[in-house]
Amino acid sequence: MSEADWGAELTADVLEDRYGFVADVIEPVPMGTDTVNRRVLTADGLRLFVKEYRSVADVDAARAALDMSEYCRAAQLPIPRVWPDADGNLVTISEGRVWAVVDEAPGRVATSAMTVSLAEHIGVVMGRMHRVLAAYPLPKSVQQSRWRTGAVEDAVAKCDSVMATALRQEHDGLGQLRVDLDHRREDLHGHVHRLREQLPDVLVEQALHADLSRTNLIVLADVVTGVIDFRCATGMPVWELGRAAFDPRTVANSPDWAACALAMVGAYHAENPGLPLAEVRSCARVALLYMLFSFYGATTAEYELPQEAEADLKQHWSERQTTIHRLLNRIDDLDDAFARLGADGGT
Repeated sequence: MSEADWGAELTADVLEDRYGFVADVIEPVPMGTDTVNRRVLTADGLRLFVKEYRSVADVDAARAALDMSEYCRAAQLPIPRVWPDADGNLVTISEGRVWAVVDEAPGRVATSAMTVSLAEHIGVVMGRMHRVLAAYPLPKSVQQSRWRTGAVEDAVAKCDSVMATALRQEHDGLGQLRVDLDHRREDLHGHVHRLREQLPDVLVEQALHADLSRTNLIVLADVVTGVIDFRCATGMPVWELGRAAFDPRTVANSPDWAACALAMVGAYHAENPGLPLAEVRSCARVALLYMLFSFYGATTAEYELPQEAEADLKQHWSERQTTIHRLLNRIDDLDDAFARLGADGGT
């Protein structure tokens, strides 16, 4: 029996034993870093998404994330239902593994650049979510904030260690990676101090989804129909806003990227006016700092991803490089546009 067939059979057994579902069709979903994912059609016609976590040690984090997901769904946000197991638990342990079962939201993960309409709706959903989560207990997990406090020299040293890793892995794009890392060193030395200096002294911290990126949004006709894969961490809402508004897939590939960012941020502010306007206006700088201090995707072999997911991660690294340079070139224009935010009750 192949590994895929064995996994499907195991999934069917767990669904029947722990949830009372009879699986009719089980299909593997090749994306996913923390979980093995499968799409299921039950004999009763339900469309489910089954997540198998890679380690039993993940159970507490999984339970926290799913609890936050259900909290947001109860507030009428577009969140797929998490099915409780036979004992009423949001995660179940079976066959020595951790599992979760959620409804499959209509639509798909959008792999192309955002439209202005979609960006605006993401801003609406994120603004509502942040407003709802402001009352949620602070999670134990804390989102890293190297972009705010990390030493520039540590990030510059990371460039060297990334290159060493790429050489060991016999990375297939060493020449371009070397150029990328040279640019990163220059940008870290040349821009971080100024970008940080222009941030508000204090930034709000609260409970966040903490991975509200394009890959975790299900979309249908420019409408967000599902927010998935909560990470559940304490962090800064402006970081999550900036990360989404300046989505590298959009900035690197769409001439409308600035209009998309403005539409998202304007809609966000209208839905979550409690976040100080000075923070909202600083989201481009926060996004830039975050990208400058992140090396995710520079090398990929260590993640042992399926081929499709690895290709997507390599593309993400390339698009992020382009995004950094475009934001640096347009930061003053963005400042002017965001300065008008809220002046007349809108953008």
